Amino acid sequence: MTQATIISIPSDRIHDWDSFHRVFQEVLGFPDFYGCNMDAWIDCMTYVDDPDAGLSSITVAKGEVLILRIDHADALQRRCPEQYRALVECSAFVNQRRDKPGESPVLALMLGGWF
Repeated sequence: MTQATIISIPSDRIHDWDSFHRVFQEVLGFPDFYGCNMDAWIDCMTYVDDPDAGLSSITVAKGEVLILRIDHADALQRRCPEQYRALVECSAFVNQRRDKPGESPVLALMLGGWF
């Protein structure tokens, strides 16, 4: 069974692109040089199982998965549809990018609040 680490993302603090990147940088410990764009987000998330990369203070071991728990995802989708869509698409891209022999998916989303 794959081990996982769950990190809660306070989606109620996300209202635009600046707050989106600020929240992820704070919660996941992205470096000071984080570019605050989705290309930089993808880079940080792709290497979340490589602590030597220095792209996140939250890391998982090789073969483990980082689960981003997005409470009230329904409200985030209504309030910030562009950011919500980018989160879903870029999370999938992180795993697609790792689709090489010996590498496994590293990221999952847990979307709550749909009922």
